[in-house]
Amino acid sequence: MIEDLPSLALNAVIPDPWTKLASITPARLALGRAGGALPTGQVLGLAMAHAQARDAVHAVFEAAVLAAAFQSLGHDSLAIESAAPTREIYLRRPDLGRRLSPRSREALIGLPRHEPDVSIVVADGLSATAVHQNAAALIDELLPALYRRGYRLSPMVLAQQARVALGDEIGQLLGSRMMIVLIGERPGLSAADSLGAYLTIAPRIGRSDAERNCVSNIRPNGLVPSRAAAKIAWLIERAFALSLTGVGLKDDSDGSLAAVPRRALSTSEPPSGDPARSAGEPRPTA
Repeated sequence: MIEDLPSLALNAVIPDPWTKLASITPARLALGRAGGALPTGQVLGLAMAHAQARDAVHAVFEAAVLAAAFQSLGHDSLAIESAAPTREIYLRRPDLGRRLSPRSREALIGLPRHEPDVSIVVADGLSATAVHQNAAALIDELLPALYRRGYRLSPMVLAQQARVALGDEIGQLLGSRMMIVLIGERPGLSAADSLGAYLTIAPRIGRSDAERNCVSNIRPNGLVPSRAAAKIAWLIERAFALSLTGVGLKDDSDGSLAAVPRRALSTSEPPSGDPARSAGEPRPTA
């Protein structure tokens, strides 16, 4: 009877069903406890995640580094800034992050007006870390997909101290049919490197968030760039067909793209005779 005790004790242990879920998600599940508190390891992990989130919010936006990365891919860009002169003011005054500085407004007004189909703004938002780590990979996948559909693109705009709505003013000045704002999303305690893509048709000052579509969590451990680019291209195509973005445009792309190879939308050259060529747009690299 005594020799059966280890077996009985083992059988009495009931596995925590949350433990298995914790192994397949970065969400904090099955943390355990030490008396009435979290285990030391979990406390330290939470402190590390909080520090990483704070670092992402205050990270410096390296526009020159991004411009060089995009240039190496064959894409021109223009650096501008919002009306928020410092990071501290930007964080306290979201309204200033939604408007251009006078210098940047003049720079955009001075560009040749080609009324592009699509304009892209790459903005720091609340995580320059996310932009530095993911924007180039997404652009490398996205632009060939847009050229494949024959869209005319303006030079990319790199925006510092920017909120999503800054793209409305930029798009209005450029005469864009569609604005894409790639922006660092607010860091959480599971990810500080999440990039978001916000789509707005007929951008102009005063557009509301209900008039946008968002593709979020773009990062290697979330929505990978190739699939994000496919979703964005699909949404743009549908937006032009319906003449709207926002709550009226539903993302049904998963079914449509299920059989599409991961790089199928990023291997074609832009169409010959694309008007963007005459505007100085470089040819994308394969």
